[in-house]
Amino acid sequence: MSIAEVSEASDLIDFLVNKGNGVKGLSQMGLEIVPQKFIQPHEERLHFTQILSSESIPIIDFSNFNDPKVAESICDAAEKWGFFQIVNHGIPIEVLENVIEAGHKFFELSVEERRKYLKENSPTPTVQLKTSFSPLAEKVLEWKDYLFHIYDCDDDESSKLWPAVSKDQVLEYMKWAKPIIVKLLEVLLEKLNVKQIDESMKSVVMGTLIVNLIHYPVCPNPELTAGAGRHADVSSITMLLQDDVGGLYVREPKGDGWIHVPPVKGALVINIGDVLQIMSNDRYKSVEHRVIVNARRNRVSVPIFVNPAPDAVFGPLTQVLQNGEKPLYKHVVYSDYFNYFFSKGHEGKQTIEFAKL
Repeated sequence: MSIAEVSEASDLIDFLVNKGNGVKGLSQMGLEIVPQKFIQPHEERLHFTQILSSESIPIIDFSNFNDPKVAESICDAAEKWGFFQIVNHGIPIEVLENVIEAGHKFFELSVEERRKYLKENSPTPTVQLKTSFSPLAEKVLEWKDYLFHIYDCDDDESSKLWPAVSKDQVLEYMKWAKPIIVKLLEVLLEKLNVKQIDESMKSVVMGTLIVNLIHYPVCPNPELTAGAGRHADVSSITMLLQDDVGGLYVREPKGDGWIHVPPVKGALVINIGDVLQIMSNDRYKSVEHRVIVNARRNRVSVPIFVNPAPDAVFGPLTQVLQNGEKPLYKHVVYSDYFNYFFSKGHEGKQTIEFAKL
């Protein structure tokens, strides 16, 4: 495909999505300027005047997670910031480094190899190669590709079919990450008077675990594009491992400023998703965030989206409303909420309106 042809929107989607070249394929073409379809409107570009260099999200030492003060720090961060980093969580540094390296290795494969994991080609629905956010629905495309996995520790048959170059590293990371996810949810829910995560609650708060290897290729015009536009996650919580490139920005608690989340070696970034904001009746905050891409280096990040099961119904917890607090949200089926999120481009905090009373 020629550089001239990528300016045609239909040809661009064909090149990116149907042929499986992705943004990686574009980034290898020597473009001087990104195609029009990737250029964000002025009001959606992050300007340096909006960046609050003096602010930072909390970093919490997780080594003694049974200490009530640690639990208090986590819940305070969830209420005020919606984001925090945890260190000394017990996952060996080599497990973290290996899964980041696996992300690079998968996207270094030839397009013929990567294409085997497009939705229509993939040997299992639990692994798929995707581009942008929702390329057939969004007005402006995002500068990223990702390998999407649905993780089930009891489904060895499916995970055997994941790409050989990254499968073992992803599975090893998930084995270590899952107990931390459970502990974080126990702490956050206990503050909401949920004393135990039984099977029905488990289905609501962590019925599906999705882990992505996201690749943000080098971009000729980072100031015009977005790796991820302004959005809030539709998870219960998200656990993010980022490499050392940086580029994640979080909206300040009150106002329109943006705070960089600097890479901290060995740290995991935790954020509250819409599901926990709704279940907590707005006590916890699901906060807008965005990703800026880089002109010199490819960036890899590995988020784990801790989601309800598709058929789970969620809404404000009875334990939160027991003292007469009025519910702010209705109960919704998670698959309806999830599908609504992906039916459009990233639009800040708009998705939560779907559940508002």
